[in-house]
Amino acid sequence: MTPESALAMARYNRWMNEKLYSAAEALTDAERKCDRGAFFGSLHRTLNHLLLADRVWLGRFNGVALLDGELGPGGIRALDQELYEDFDALRRERVKTDDALDAYVATLTPEKLAADLRYVRRGAVHEFPLWHAVLHLFNHQTHHRGQVTTLLMQAGRDPGVTDLVALLRS
Repeated sequence: MTPESALAMARYNRWMNEKLYSAAEALTDAERKCDRGAFFGSLHRTLNHLLLADRVWLGRFNGVALLDGELGPGGIRALDQELYEDFDALRRERVKTDDALDAYVATLTPEKLAADLRYVRRGAVHEFPLWHAVLHLFNHQTHHRGQVTTLLMQAGRDPGVTDLVALLRS
């Protein structure tokens, strides 16, 4: 991973989030929260998980101190925790987190990416090159956004083109 590829992935992250939230906005709250059998059940809960996971990783990248039992900043204690019940609040917070992710990625250099990231999770110390974690963050987003696109299609909403290359060509 290079700083340039991280910037491209952050750009893709924002582009896809905007597309998916726009498609989801056309659904009713009940449709967004309907359990469709996905890993996190509903479209809303899957979007919540994506936001939550991005905040956990951003906290680790920025060395945020956590309280005992927290996985991430702001009281995140579980990967299936619902951060925002209200869709509009979830969307606003998604934009804020994308802003924070863009700002962080803009600071990356080859040296920073090669340096070790160290954090403690539930008493265990984890340490590996930062680029492993940055790559994981973007891969994790893609994985769950694939689930979101399926959930949207099941609800009758086509999110449109989702290919990274489509964004990079534009």
